[in-house]
Parts: sequence; structure tokens; C-alpha cells
Amino acid sequence: MGSFRYRGAHERVVLPEPAQRVWPSRRLAGAPLWVPVDLRDGNQALAEPMDPGRKRRFFDLLVAMGYKEIEVGYPSASETDFAFVRHLVEDGVVPDDVTPVVFTPARKDLIERTVASIQGMPRAVVHLYTATAPTWRNVVLGRDRDELRALILDAAGFLAGLVGDGVRLQFSPETFNLTEIDYALEICDAVSACWDASPDRPVTLNLPATVEIATPNVYADQIEYMHLNLARRDAVILSVHPHNDRGTGVACAELAMLAGAQRVEGCLFGNGERTGNVDLVTLGLNLHAQGIDPMIDFSDIDGIRRTVEYCNRIGVHERHPYAGDLVYTAFSGTHQDAIKKGFEHRARGGDPDRWDVPYLPIDPKDVGRDYEAVIRVNSQSGKGGVAYLLKADHGLDLPRPMQAEFSRIVQRHTDGTGEEATSKELWELFRATYFARYEDGPIRLADWRTGSTGPGFHTFTCVIDGTEHTGTGLGPLDALAAALTKAGVGLDVLHYVEHAVEPGQGAHAVAYAQVKVGDVVCWGAGRDTSVLTASVQAVLSGANRCLTI
Repeated sequence: MGSFRYRGAHERVVLPEPAQRVWPSRRLAGAPLWVPVDLRDGNQALAEPMDPGRKRRFFDLLVAMGYKEIEVGYPSASETDFAFVRHLVEDGVVPDDVTPVVFTPARKDLIERTVASIQGMPRAVVHLYTATAPTWRNVVLGRDRDELRALILDAAGFLAGLVGDGVRLQFSPETFNLTEIDYALEICDAVSACWDASPDRPVTLNLPATVEIATPNVYADQIEYMHLNLARRDAVILSVHPHNDRGTGVACAELAMLAGAQRVEGCLFGNGERTGNVDLVTLGLNLHAQGIDPMIDFSDIDGIRRTVEYCNRIGVHERHPYAGDLVYTAFSGTHQDAIKKGFEHRARGGDPDRWDVPYLPIDPKDVGRDYEAVIRVNSQSGKGGVAYLLKADHGLDLPRPMQAEFSRIVQRHTDGTGEEATSKELWELFRATYFARYEDGPIRLADWRTGSTGPGFHTFTCVIDGTEHTGTGLGPLDALAAALTKAGVGLDVLHYVEHAVEPGQGAHAVAYAQVKVGDVVCWGAGRDTSVLTASVQAVLSGANRCLTI
């Protein structure tokens, strides 16, 4: 594959060697300032950029979710972007607590166009950028370090002269993570001085991992170096903008926050150039899962996802953290059993203020999901998952030995079809296997009745194949077994359980009976508004299954 052609990060850029790293011992305690860049960075990465209607729908979503600073466009890049920013201004759709951000290269004509787009906007951030890394300086820009520094400061001064009160300024040394750290610090300090940054009018310095090239700890070292060495640190909002080229954008952002970053730019669900920008949904819900309020409303994750998919024309993967269709779903039998026990523990009085269900890092209800899809059954599933669905969706609380028997039946079914068994299909399979066998088998009762012959003694009389048989016993089922023995079917009831399906008078009862006929042992089940009738059906269901297996 020619791996020898590539160089490690330490060969490509001079990296800081801190005497002591502080960030590894720090802990996240609060949310940063989140800045979604879907309408600019995410939009420019789409095969079909958003039209004005889609951009407005996305903007309204971001506002509804609670984002307070939103990058709304690249006004000098297209008439569509310019017109959208003017729409926000002229229609007055930006809430008082939201600050739009517009993006511009360090070119005077493009800066003028950008500033023109926000005229009349009471609050805004103008984001100036220039690539600073050696490869970009040499190959793309054709300028050495001093020449590029002069270009940046000239553009920064020009921008400062165009804007008035209510407009804050932001600078990005694009490709920061590939830039010599001393040069990045020199440029950032110079821009902060040019803009006369102060605590009451801070500037934002945004340090992108424009193309991810190293493990996340390297980016954290770079951010911490800047955090500790910036000349006007108390007048700077330190921001990061990680990309995901190595698949570690989320880790880069989290470690950067530990290293001093106060602000994070990214996209919902990680859209962006190449492998995308850092995923703000995952970052926010990672905080939530640690007991930290992300200050963003993710309570309708499916509605958020549908809107983003519509606007981007890109689907969100089924395994996407927190938002994918399958991320709260267990197919594995061991996982299903653990989840089932976790829910049962909570139902028995577990601490309602503590979420502690195995394999579910957050409660699906936090993001608007219900528990219907938590457990789904295929050939890899076990008795716990099958039992959970039968109980949750159909009110059947199977005895544990019966769970094992029915799960084997389900596995044969899923192995045969090669497909998932839905909750409805499980119900139909259970009904056909157990409930229907009361009337479908060698033993059919044309009529039956019970009576009491004294304390603890019962009779059971039934008609089988036109002949009446009566048995006596210590209870109705014992008497039924005796009657069947007289009819030529030697039967023992080994285990019996019953329960109501729902509360209240007239509720259905379900009975489960484990019976033995000869050397064959099977479970049967019955369902009726009469407990007695359900129990008789369960015994006959088990007997007929024994005789036909």
C-alpha cells in the first residue's frame, strides 16, 4: 500500500513539548459554547447545497435546540448565501439571544462583501480565516511566514475598520494543527493586538484541526500550549474546530476542552468535508451521559435527525451514536437478558433518580425514544429478549423454564427465515405453539365440568371421543389428570403458574402448565377470562404438545 510515503505528525510539524501536561488530570464540568457550522462548513460539503428554504428550516431547528451562536453562511461565496444572511436581517428572524456568525477569507473585496451582508444586524461575529501551515504557505499561497503574517494583519485591520458596535471578531489560522506552534502563537497574538482584544470585548481565536493528522492527545497538547501562552488570554475566547479524518474528531474536541478550549465548532451528526466536522450531537449527549447538562435540547432526537436528513439530503447511519435507529436496540441474548433484569430492578423500586440499566448508557426516553425497540429478536437472541417482548407488548409473564423452551422454538424460526422476528410475529408464534394446542391435538374435550366432593377434594368430568370420564383429586388440575388417565392418557402436572394480563374485573388470565406424558415433558398455555378455564386449556395444550412432538 505504500505506507512509507506518509510521515507521522511529529515529522510534519514542530509540536510543543510541555514540561507538565495539565489536561490529562482535568475533568469536564460544564458545556462549552457550542457553535454549529452546518449552514456554512456543512453546507459547502454537500453535493447539493441547501436552498434558502432548507437553510431557513435548519436555522430554525438550531435556534429551537438552544444554540446561541450559529454560523449562518459564507456570504462572499455565493449569491444564495448572501441572500440568506440578508433574509435573516430583513425579516428579523434572529432571536435576541442568538448571535449569527459569517465567514470570510482574508481578502479585502470578500471582507467588504461579507460585512455588507450583515448591515442592520444588531449582533454578529465576522470570522476571518487564512491557512497558515507550511504546505499551504508554499504550495497554495506562495508566501513565507513574514509575508503571510503581513497579509493577515492587513486584512484584520481592514476588517476592524469596517465594523461597528455589536460586531465581534473571530480569527482562524486554518490548518492550525499543521502549523508550527510558535508561528501560530505569533499570528494569534498579533491579531488579538490588532483588534485590541479586551475582557469586555473579547475576540475569538479558533484553532482548527482542519485535516486530522495525529492522535487526539497531540491536538490537546497544541491547544494547551496556546491556552497557557496567549498574550491576552483573558480577552480571548479559545475555540476549536476539529475535523474527523482519522475518525477521532469527538475525542479531539473533548481533550481540547480539557486543555482549555471554551468554544467548539461542529455540525449536527458530523456532516462536513471529507469524513466530516466534529459531531455536536455526540459531544452534547456525551456530556449528558456524564451527568453534565449540555445546555442543548436533544429531547426529540428523531425529529432533529429527520430535519437534518431533509436539509442535507444525507441519511444518518443506523449505528450513529445516540441518534441511529438501532443504538438502543439489543439483539444479543446476553445483552437482552441484562437489559430485561435492569428494567425489572427499576420496577421493583430501584433509585428513580439514577439510571443504571446494563448496556444502555442513557435512558432512551431522554431523547424521545420509547422502549419498544430496545429489544428485538433474531437468531442471536436468547430467552431474556423473547420474554421481555412478550411481557412488555402482550402481557405474558412466562416462567423461566418456559422461557428457555419457547426461545428454542423462536431460534428455529429465525434460523429458518434468516430474518428478525417482530413482536407481532412472536405473539403469533406463541399463540400457534401454545394457545391453539388446546383444541388442536389428539385430546379434545367436547364438554367438561368440575365439582367439589369435600374440603380439598375435586372431581373433573369430561367427554373425549364421545365417552365421559371422571377423575378425582386434591384440586381441579389433579382431578383433570386423573380423568385423562382413565381415558388412556397418563399425565402428570409438574409445574403450574397463572397471572392476570391486566388489572380489573373481566381481565384475561393466562395459565402455564408443565406436563409430562410418558417420558415427554412440555409446557402448555391457556388464556381466558376464567382462571379455571385458562388452567384447563394450559394442561391440555401441554398434553397435546407432548403427544405430537
